[in-house]
Amino acid sequence: MYLRVISESIKKWLVEDEIIILYGARQVGKTTLLEDLVKTEKNTIIYNCELNNIAEVLESKNITQIKLLLENYDIVIFDEAQTIKNIGQVLKLIYDDKNIDTKIIVTGSSSFELANKIVEPLTGRNIKFKLFPLTLNEILSKHNWLWVKDNLEQLLTYGSYPGVIDLEKDKKTIKLSQLSSDYLYQDVLSYQDIRNPQLLRKLLKALALQIGSQVSYNELANLLKVNAKTVEKYIDLLEKSFVIFALPCYSKNLRNEIKKSKKFFFYDLGIRNAILNNFNTLDNRNDVGMLWENFCINEIIKKSTYDNELAEFYFWRTYDGAEIDLIKIKDTKIFAYEFKWNPNSRFKFANSFIESYKPEAKIKIDTSNFELLYK
Repeated sequence: MYLRVISESIKKWLVEDEIIILYGARQVGKTTLLEDLVKTEKNTIIYNCELNNIAEVLESKNITQIKLLLENYDIVIFDEAQTIKNIGQVLKLIYDDKNIDTKIIVTGSSSFELANKIVEPLTGRNIKFKLFPLTLNEILSKHNWLWVKDNLEQLLTYGSYPGVIDLEKDKKTIKLSQLSSDYLYQDVLSYQDIRNPQLLRKLLKALALQIGSQVSYNELANLLKVNAKTVEKYIDLLEKSFVIFALPCYSKNLRNEIKKSKKFFFYDLGIRNAILNNFNTLDNRNDVGMLWENFCINEIIKKSTYDNELAEFYFWRTYDGAEIDLIKIKDTKIFAYEFKWNPNSRFKFANSFIESYKPEAKIKIDTSNFELLYK
């Protein structure tokens, strides 16, 4: 059992009125986290919204019937709530009923579905949490640092999904192949009648091959033989369903800076490698630097999110090739990060960036000091 960082944050909100919304990809551990909550909190129940009898009651909007689900419980959890039609209106109905004092928690595997159905009806009535694949901190709740160092290659190859990380290698491959298909296509293709899984697969493969590189919508459109708006739409859905995330470029309009571009990374490298069907060992692949950059950026952003930091993240690059892998801006202070797999690689931060922006700190992370990712 891995201890999830946001568990304590969620518990702090149990005494407040707001409905708690827990977002996250399928199989990322939302239900397990809440099952653990049920063990520690009295009078708590989890309802699976994919069950017809639960869905019928909620979709009826019959407050009398809904109250029957809630009575005698202090906390009620609606799992996979995005499957309920007009779920935001249903939850608003519950929240606004002054005779209901049950604490409501909902989970959803597709943030774009939940966001569309919840945000407007529940404005001012909810608090949101995101659950990611395991962080280094969470892995250390079960394993020690020596285990992490010994299994670093496994984390870059097979990722850190809770149901994958402790499996044997052959089982990891099977699980990830199934997981990537199930959670990518079931959620994304069910949205707005998108019926082109072949296009989605090609787009994902193209993005998987370009992690850490600047991505052009027009180039992707030409590659896939579709228009750029279609590519942009699909990428937006993939971001909202926790498959990929984007880093925009940072610019203050200095001469020679790239101003309009993005880099895309995967929330889980196991999913990324499953899309490419590449689970080769690191000494037999040419994308180790890309994997390491994705891994490090992912850990920093996940930790920042769980720590409730009001931080922004970017990359920086000039047209003549000077670049910074990651820029973190917090409290108007700039932190510059570079990621190198090989501790012995020769490296120097871009002088033009240092002189122009005077960062608070310059941090190089490699395999000799990657404990900085969780401290």
